[in-house]
Amino acid sequence: YISTEAKKDLQRIVMPEGDDWRILVACGELVSREICHLTILGDVDKVQTLAKKYNVDIKKCQVINPRTASDTEEMISTMVEVRKHKGMTEMKARNLLMEDFTWYGTMMIYQGKADGMVSGALHTTADTMRPALQIIKGRPGMELVSSVFFMLMSDRVYVFADCAINVDPSAEELAQIAVVSARTATAFGIDPRVAMLSYATGDSNSGPMIDKVKKALILAKEKNTNLRIEGPIQFDAAVDAEVASIKFKGQANDVAGSATVCIFPDLNTGNTTYKATQQAAKCIAIGPIMQGLRKPVNDLSRGCTVTDIVNTVIVTCVQAIASKREAE
Repeated sequence: YISTEAKKDLQRIVMPEGDDWRILVACGELVSREICHLTILGDVDKVQTLAKKYNVDIKKCQVINPRTASDTEEMISTMVEVRKHKGMTEMKARNLLMEDFTWYGTMMIYQGKADGMVSGALHTTADTMRPALQIIKGRPGMELVSSVFFMLMSDRVYVFADCAINVDPSAEELAQIAVVSARTATAFGIDPRVAMLSYATGDSNSGPMIDKVKKALILAKEKNTNLRIEGPIQFDAAVDAEVASIKFKGQANDVAGSATVCIFPDLNTGNTTYKATQQAAKCIAIGPIMQGLRKPVNDLSRGCTVTDIVNTVIVTCVQAIASKREAE
């Protein structure tokens, strides 16, 4: 599904880690499948030599060396202007753009020369996301950046959030995560039914965590009055219709028993659950997919495979298309 969506409107994705063979092999596959337009950043000769070594055809990819690019000076000026209130100088901007190509890729997005970026094969999550948070920034009214995982089960797909970024979100932040995760689900053809997860369902128990989830539920409904959302609710009642019928005493509910988007109350719960589900069910987990930015930037694991990179780029394309639609 997502490959088909991406092909409907080819997006421009920048890959700042052109000195990693996995990136080049993934780029070769993506352009051969006509998924998107790609720009690879790196020393042009070294990138082409590496591609030849791995028998990868990247002729359809644009390869740019930020250290010699004609628009680098323009980017330096723009970056100084954008970050001068934080002490950015011409020297700092020049060093960042020429030494860490993630900054150059981020500036390409800021200047409208790219629609999204995928990095992280050689960078930490912090190094990948810092430029995006400082330059691209969050969407108006949704300043929090969070993440989702697509959990590909044998018979369905769940959206899990937040499993990678926010350690202990407040009720307001949890509400933002719920609303933006529902948007992400919609962008990927998943009908969002949002479960605000907790260790208790309804009023069966009490405590600070449950109070936070209850408040987040109210705030999420205020942000999106059409959102189908329930909470606090336990995972079994969220996804199993029989359990939901028992715990909700047969009362009709749009979410209980049929949730597709699962919002965890904190990072410990979310990260542990996604990994446990992935290992126990032997399912594919695609992510973390970043959400909340004005334009999409996604982070790879440094242990990523070529397939991981391909999937993340495709997801980024669909996010870019959705961002443009929302801006219209």
